[in-house]
Order: sequence, then C-alpha cells, then structure tokens
Amino acid sequence: MTTPVWPLPPVLVLGAGPVGQTTALLLARHGVPSVVLDRRPERDVTGSRAICQQRDVLDVWESVGAGRRIADEGVTWTTARTFHRGAELFSQTFPEAGCPAFPPFVNLSQARTEQILDECIAAQPLIDVRWGHDVVGIEQGPRGVRVTPAGGGAVDGSFLVVCAGARSDALRALLGVSFDGHSFDDRFLICDVRADLPGRADERHFHFDPEWNPGRQVLIHPCPDSTFRIDWQVPAGYDLAAETASGALDDRVRRIVGDGGHEIVWSSVYRFHSRVADRMRRGRVLLAGDAAHLVSPFGARGLNSGVADAENAAWKIAWVGYGRAPESLLESYHAERHAAAVENVAVTTATMDFLVPQDAGRARVRADVLARAADDPAARERVDSGRLAEPFWYVGSDLTTPDPRRPFAGRPPRGRVPAAGPGVLVPDAPVTGPDGVRRLRALARDGFLLLAGAAVDPDVGRGAADGVPGPVRVLAVADLDDGELTAALGARPDDVWVIRPDAHVAAVLAAPGHDMLRAALDRARGCTTPIERTRDGVLPTGR
Repeated sequence: MTTPVWPLPPVLVLGAGPVGQTTALLLARHGVPSVVLDRRPERDVTGSRAICQQRDVLDVWESVGAGRRIADEGVTWTTARTFHRGAELFSQTFPEAGCPAFPPFVNLSQARTEQILDECIAAQPLIDVRWGHDVVGIEQGPRGVRVTPAGGGAVDGSFLVVCAGARSDALRALLGVSFDGHSFDDRFLICDVRADLPGRADERHFHFDPEWNPGRQVLIHPCPDSTFRIDWQVPAGYDLAAETASGALDDRVRRIVGDGGHEIVWSSVYRFHSRVADRMRRGRVLLAGDAAHLVSPFGARGLNSGVADAENAAWKIAWVGYGRAPESLLESYHAERHAAAVENVAVTTATMDFLVPQDAGRARVRADVLARAADDPAARERVDSGRLAEPFWYVGSDLTTPDPRRPFAGRPPRGRVPAAGPGVLVPDAPVTGPDGVRRLRALARDGFLLLAGAAVDPDVGRGAADGVPGPVRVLAVADLDDGELTAALGARPDDVWVIRPDAHVAAVLAAPGHDMLRAALDRARGCTTPIERTRDGVLPTGR
C-alpha cells in the first residue's frame, strides 16, 4: 500500500536520546515527518548508561533497521544468576512461545545504541535533528503545537512527543503535569570496567551481601570488548571523587575482577527514583520515557519501557493525523502507557524494598529469606533481585476486546510470558508471508492485521476491513504457517485474530460475522462511529 502524504506540519520530538530517536524513526516508518530538538550542543558518547536491551525492544528497532545491528554488536545473555554471600541461590532462563527473532537480552552501551540509531536517522529524509534547542515554552491550539527554544525562534508542529529525559521538570510544569513518587536514600556506584573474566562473558550475576560489599548488593553485567558493568550499592553520602583519588576505587574493583589487570573506563553515582507523571497526554502533547516515568534499573525497565512508549505513540499519532482514527485514540496512549508505568514502578519498588529494607523488621525478614533460599524453593521465590523487563499487557485497555475463552491469568511467574490472547504482544513465529516476509511481527507492524483460521472465510475479514481508512491486511493462518504459528498462538480453526500496528493482539474472535469483526477493528482504533473530520483534516484537541 502506498503511504499517503502527511497532511499536517511535522511532529515535534523533544530529546534525541534513544526514546526520541525511536519515536522519530517509527513516525517516519508511517510516512510522518518529524523535527527532533535536543537541548545539548551535541551527542554525549561517554558511559554505558542504559545497557540492557530486551528482545521485544530489539524487534521494534529491527522494524526501523537497527535491531539486528544492535543485537549482533552486543553481548547476548540468556541466564541470570543470583548469589548470597558467594553461594548461588538460583539461576533464571528466559523461554518464550514461538520462535523469537532475538535473544532474551543483549547488552550494549547506550552510547553505541544511539550511534546506530543516528545512522538510521541520517538515512531518513523525513527526520530533521536540531541540536542546541533548549525548549522553554510550549503552546498548543486546536490545530497544532508551538515550542519556543531559549533565545527565540519558535518551531511549529502538529503534535509533540516529550522524550527529554529525567530532567524534564520545567517541561512538565509547562504542561501542568505532576511527577509524584519518591527517591531512595542509598546510592549506587556504577563503573564500566575492562578486564579478562573467563566464564562470566555471557551471564548476569547479582550478589547479595558479598564479602567485597558486605551488607549491600553488587550487580555485574557483561558488555562488549571484555568490559563489565558493575553496580555497587553504597551508602548515602558516598564520595566517588575521594575514593578515586585515594585508590580505594581501584581496590574495590580488584576485589571482584582479581589482580590480572583492569581499566576503569567510566564511573558515576546514581540515586534512584520511582516516579510517574499523573498525565502522559495533554492535548496534542505526549510524554514518553524518563520524562514520563522513572524507575530503578534493577530489571532493565527504563529504556525498554520508553521504547514501548515510542511505538505506542507513533502509530496512534499517525492514525489520528491521517484521519484514520478519532483523537480519542491519543487518550488511549495515556491509559495504556500510564498503566504500564505504574506496573513498572510497582515491580521495581518491590525490588528496591527488598534490596534496601525500610525498617529493621523488613531487614530481618530479608535476612531470613536469603538464609533459607539455597535449600527452600518457597524462600527462593521471595528473593527479589529484579524482575527483568517484559512487555506490558493491554488486557484492560479500551482498545482491547476481551475473549472469555482466553482469560488473562495476571502477572505470570518470573521469567515467563502470558499465553497469546487479547492485550498481549503477539508471539513471533516464522511465516511464509507475502513479499518474502518471514516473521509474523514484521507483517503485523504494517497496519492492522486480521489472521483468519482454516474454518473462517477470509471474505468476512475483507468485508469488515472495507471502509476502514487505513491499512488492514487479511491473511489466512494456513497460508502463513510454517509449522510454528498455530502452536505459538494456540489458534483454533474458527478464530480470527485482530492485531494492532504495534503487534499487540486487539481481539481473538470465534467464528465472527462481519459486524462483530468490524466492531473489534473500530474499538482497536479508538472509535465506534464514523470519524468526523474538519475541513482541513485536523481533529479538535481533546484534554
């Protein structure tokens, strides 16, 4: 299908970090031009920062040409090991239904990930990146948004996505958005250390109360080029400059890596926060990534959830701007991604409460759990070293049509994913698709996808899709299945699967008629009645 010409001014994106870069690239994939504004004079290439990329995020990046490159350059790990006082308590692996295109987790420095995304942006004529634009004013009306950088020179756009990072207090204030939550007193020292550590190059290690950080925790992640990211929990008031000057930092590193020689490539100290914006949408403005939510890094849910924000925002802005959906679809961005942020805060706060007990009673409980965990499976389940990143499930979204045959069982056990069904990111699987496409999610991200079971006449899907003002593809499961698709979905012959442009399942319908299927499609794009468009194709601004 030929991409239509975008009928509005470009979309503005504040922040050229990975979330802003991803937003712009995904918008371009929908044929939507963007202007990316960043307050910095140029890109900062120091430090590993966010290193842990989850497989579904790599899949999103692959849709814009970056996922395979990031995965190939990064360090793949499939096992997470947890220790207490040097003894291993348990290990965790990461199975998934279907045949995923990428490994569970890949470690690559944020700086290198940004470079790869920059190269994709440089090849994309729809994206205009402007450095040195510190936005200090935001105005919006019924047909667009205007931002004013310090020093003047307003920039106009149709929509605005704020991806400006954790230090977005002034921007949130301009939008009347609060950022409630709390901060943890303990600090975490983070170092990138180059060293030769045989046997540790493909595993994540988490240590409770090791002899080289007694009473606190240490997390060790492998990175490319024989580099390891080491995170120490340190007390409030920890002084990195003093420890570096005295040589104590080198001693701290040596106690982990040994005397074989090492190089500290980068170091920093962080204080972690759990905060969520009360609104992730204000009219034509959407907040994404750290500008909308902050969580502790144990579980790698920061950048990974920000990329999910970007994908959710991009397809909805595109469908609203092209006139394919009502503006209420933008409100579903807030509903879905705010719920995801609240979930991430709940998960990571539970981890931090286990890592840093808030009172003596909880400290005693933790000590007892850790002491019993090596031999007691029930105690082992209570050890919280970070529930690792996973996609959020839009089961309760207004865009999702429930299926009583596939009830959602709630948060699955650690390291598992829910069964395929409404609201869940569709499992990936090899397919024999049109135009040589070989993976299900690559088909799904071209628009809405209707998958018809063997007992369903595909004409029912084509009839339901007729008149939908946007790309809707109708395909038969039997024509695609290379032997794994039906099993990955748990598909029945009378099913029709409705899959959104972000590869989440909107509905699974049993032997649906035209009207039932059209109702699910309309619900998934935020409308149940024909779209009323203004003379110039711009929908009025909502709340």
